[in-house]
Amino acid sequence: MQYFCIKIFLDHIMKLNKIPHTYTIISVVILIAAALSWIIPAGEYVRETKIVNGSSRTIIVDNSFHAVESSPQSWQVFSALLEGFEKQAGIIAFLLIIGGAFQIMNTTRSIDMGILDFLRQTKRMEHNRFLRKIGVDNVVISLIIILFSLFGAIFGMSEETLAFVIIIVPLAISMGYDSITGVCMVYVAAHVGFSGAVLNPFTIGIAQGLSDLPLFSGFGYRLFCWIVLTSLLIIIVLRYASKVKKNPKISPVYEADAYWREKEAESAEEEKIEKTTRSAWVIYLLILGALAAFSYNHPFTTIEIGANMVTLPATPALSLTFLLTAFWGLRRSNQFFILNLLAYTILFLVVGVMGHGWYLNEISALFLAMGVLAGFANSENPDGIISQFQTGAKDMLSAALIVGLAGGIIQILQDGRVIDPILHGMATLMDNVGKVASLGVMYLIQTTINVIIPSGSAKAALTMPIMAPFSDVIGISRQATVLAFQFGDGFTNMITPTSGVLMGALGLARVQYGVWLKWFYKILLFFILIGFLLLIPTVWISLDGF
Repeated sequence: MQYFCIKIFLDHIMKLNKIPHTYTIISVVILIAAALSWIIPAGEYVRETKIVNGSSRTIIVDNSFHAVESSPQSWQVFSALLEGFEKQAGIIAFLLIIGGAFQIMNTTRSIDMGILDFLRQTKRMEHNRFLRKIGVDNVVISLIIILFSLFGAIFGMSEETLAFVIIIVPLAISMGYDSITGVCMVYVAAHVGFSGAVLNPFTIGIAQGLSDLPLFSGFGYRLFCWIVLTSLLIIIVLRYASKVKKNPKISPVYEADAYWREKEAESAEEEKIEKTTRSAWVIYLLILGALAAFSYNHPFTTIEIGANMVTLPATPALSLTFLLTAFWGLRRSNQFFILNLLAYTILFLVVGVMGHGWYLNEISALFLAMGVLAGFANSENPDGIISQFQTGAKDMLSAALIVGLAGGIIQILQDGRVIDPILHGMATLMDNVGKVASLGVMYLIQTTINVIIPSGSAKAALTMPIMAPFSDVIGISRQATVLAFQFGDGFTNMITPTSGVLMGALGLARVQYGVWLKWFYKILLFFILIGFLLLIPTVWISLDGF
């Protein structure tokens, strides 16, 4: 039922001859949200605070829904942009900082040189008969997808993908593909992993904690689901990428990708190895000093992997290897040293997120420092670095406006007091139906609610206190209920216009939302259907942690 309702709706949208601009689509959604506040009777649940896995969460009190005074939205649609900016301020600032930092780095031509060198290495790998038969590019794409899918499945990578989109999209273009392929390799891969998460603390951890289940129980079946979903994504992306490589003009973003192709052509024409400058050696010594201090203050890092914890000397180990590889890079050229700086920025990001709980503040600071240090290592003066940063941030302004508008949708729905009535109305759909149908309705509810509440942790806190006890009444395991939440939370993240991360990723890749919607909606429907099929066995099989 869920699959066909969504399919009919999206098919109708896709029949439009002209794809509207992203701003137009989101503005229309804001108007629809405002109209709902006039149609749907206002209501609210009573909420209380509960400690879940050591963190405070606001949850819904069961059977507490009640009518409240309506708050229809009218002129408020014009303030939605400002309120959306306030709600999504972290992601917007992150986009601007990332844009500025990478513009500084791009000026050094280091990433271009790295991509060209990588492509040369892949050409050499084609001499291997086995790799030539299966395709070196296919191996590269598959490995990148698996890596980011693992990141999504283990620690819930989402916002962090924005920093990688700006690296992988140019790589995809250089390999003969398009920006959609690049987005799939990073953003979609991470969110498919997010959907089939095995250890994600932001979704599985919170949902199981609210359902009184052992933390990260049911690991085996969720791992099976992750393998199925990731394998299907690899097949889909490889088939699409192969078609684009044979005929680039079939890509729906062929014209838009002219921006990336021009940049690639410029980098090929200007290919040259720059000698190492004295300023690069100075930056190298400064970084070693900072790493030594950081290693002294944080000699060990405790990384949580599900319910297990591993303590490692991560910072000292990375600092020591940076000392060696960066020295090697300096012996070659400025550009190879700056590529080392980029590589270790990514490695420290992974350690920071998994071991120290870093989020947008720390990650943006890390990339800003990377950009500034890369600029000085390239012998840029402060005014030049600032000018480059402004240019990069200016390029991200369009993406920032889209993210702000997307945040305005949620604000209108909240102010109009219609989110809780929608949740309550859909919960009543589960009355007096069979087990499989009830599980499907739960899946439908989670999928629909995800459009207006993209945050997985927030949605878990709002829905699981209702779903978990109800599953006991109808004879469905709480593990199945958690899995329905997990799938419902993950898939629609890749298409909902209220997701600031999706809008940011598309903005960085220069892919219009309407183009993405038209290209991706059938893939989304396929994954939703697969998700439902993976849910059905949980009605009968026993998973650990019931």
